[in-house]
Amino acid sequence: MPATLTPPDIEILPGSHEQDEDELTPLFNVVLLDDDDHTYDYVIEMMGKLFLKSEAEAYRHAVEVDTLGRTIVITCELPQAEFGRDQIHGYGADWRMPGCKGSMRAIVEPAGGGEKR
Repeated sequence: MPATLTPPDIEILPGSHEQDEDELTPLFNVVLLDDDDHTYDYVIEMMGKLFLKSEAEAYRHAVEVDTLGRTIVITCELPQAEFGRDQIHGYGADWRMPGCKGSMRAIVEPAGGGEKR
């Protein structure tokens, strides 16, 4: 007659394998917003310098912001997202556009959508 195997009792400590949703660090999107005062070259240059995007990746962001009105540049924790947004706001005017008066606009929003900062 075959022996019956009984699995050992395993004690799972609270929080050892799973974290509650409340304990997870929330993520935020840095969203670049479209306008008519900046060129594709400006967006490509800015994405490369501020977010280390390749030229191809930066071009995709330029197309997306132009066609959809917005593009998610990066998703990260709130302090880094606010820093990224502030870097975009401080990047300066597009010298290629004579009427350009300043940087592009960007917002920070929860990665799941929702309230903007």
